[in-house]
Amino acid sequence: MAAEPASVLVVDDEPLNVDLLEQELGAAGYQVLSAASGEAALVVAQKSQPDLVLLDVMMPGMDGYETCRRLKAAEPTRAIPVIFLTAVAEDKARGFKAGAVDYVTKPFQTEELLARVGTHIALRREIQAHARSRAAIQGMVDELRHDIIGESAPVRRLRESIARVAPTDSTVLIQGETGTGKELVARAIHAASARRERALVTVNCAAIPRELVESELFGHEKGAFTGATQQRRGRFELADGGTLFLDEVGELPLEAQAKLLRVLQEGEFDRVGGSRTMRADVRVIAATNRDLRAQVDAGRFRSDLYYRLNVFPIQVPPLRERREDIPVLVQHFAARAARRLGRPGEGVSPAFLDRAQRHRWPGNIRELENAIERAMLLADGHHIAVDDLRLGDQAASGAPREAASIVKIPPTGIPLEEIERLALVEALKMSNWVQKDAAELLAISPRVMNYKIKTLGIEFPRGRRAAMGNAQNTALAV
Repeated sequence: MAAEPASVLVVDDEPLNVDLLEQELGAAGYQVLSAASGEAALVVAQKSQPDLVLLDVMMPGMDGYETCRRLKAAEPTRAIPVIFLTAVAEDKARGFKAGAVDYVTKPFQTEELLARVGTHIALRREIQAHARSRAAIQGMVDELRHDIIGESAPVRRLRESIARVAPTDSTVLIQGETGTGKELVARAIHAASARRERALVTVNCAAIPRELVESELFGHEKGAFTGATQQRRGRFELADGGTLFLDEVGELPLEAQAKLLRVLQEGEFDRVGGSRTMRADVRVIAATNRDLRAQVDAGRFRSDLYYRLNVFPIQVPPLRERREDIPVLVQHFAARAARRLGRPGEGVSPAFLDRAQRHRWPGNIRELENAIERAMLLADGHHIAVDDLRLGDQAASGAPREAASIVKIPPTGIPLEEIERLALVEALKMSNWVQKDAAELLAISPRVMNYKIKTLGIEFPRGRRAAMGNAQNTALAV
């Protein structure tokens, strides 16, 4: 759609001057309005809000100086730039004090007049666009308060980063510790983008067997490998026109990284076993709890892919860096747990909130949410008491715990395998038995986690293991 032509209000009591300016400005593509007096100019400007005013200084009745002062004193005409037209040497300081942005002396050179008009209109439109952009960002920041809960400085910066990048198609790399809500940030970016009506497709890169990564991302043709009994569309095809979220992107094998780089650079890929080049219009958001820069230095992640993903980095703060948000998060999770469990809306005791704020929360938001649900199940009365918050022996200070407080070895000894088993079970409990999240807490891959669960004979509560393949990050707030 073509931009609407800029409008110029010509204010002059000489009809010949008005006719000349209308011809010159009209030929240059401007929409021209006119007024023969200062009083008439105020009415026209208030009604039409032109992009610029060309204002004669010497006019009967209200002169140009007073007209300019009144334009600048009222809304919405305050921001309209005014250029004075004068046939004599006037006091320019007086004109600028009245609010003018420039002077043009009569008789004027057409080229000079048009150049000055064009410069000031372009500047005004740039200012307007910036103001609209800032207003849009602020509006989006306000909307994000429903999902990104908290008013700490790190959370305010997080919301502004999301609001800035969401309307673009820029690639985003979300970094943060396990449980901080990286997937929620990705969903918020997609929901605030122009692609929100299309699919958001999520891929957990750590959970895909190495030999199936390319098929999962790019699809495969029938017969491409043993077991490929039919053609399969990959995640890039499924996300065409929308957003692809690559969770734990640091777990991708190097050969898959090279093909991912090609899609990001060229928008092209090949199905496994296929001969036809496919194209997909996809916005990529990646997330990791690893230090990808260190992975690059260690040769485990391609530097060119890292820079291609790291166009707009977003760091999600750990909960210990935003302790002032914990009370509102506790209330939020308590209300949601009450609805889910069919319980009355229990209150939260001050002692409970105090202890929650002093806890270090190594599992971040996910650990807090699970602790609140566990506390509500344990609560006997109509409010959650401090004794219902089962946090173990972790110190409340920000200092790391001593090793002796983490592992308790009995005097009679204990097999190392049993310590490992206990650690796995504890991580699974903290993660509400979500295998991927427990693996993150222990800094191992989901494949290793799955292997150890099998070899150590860890049994899941009834109904939990069947849900592992479809488990999602349930946190609604970061």
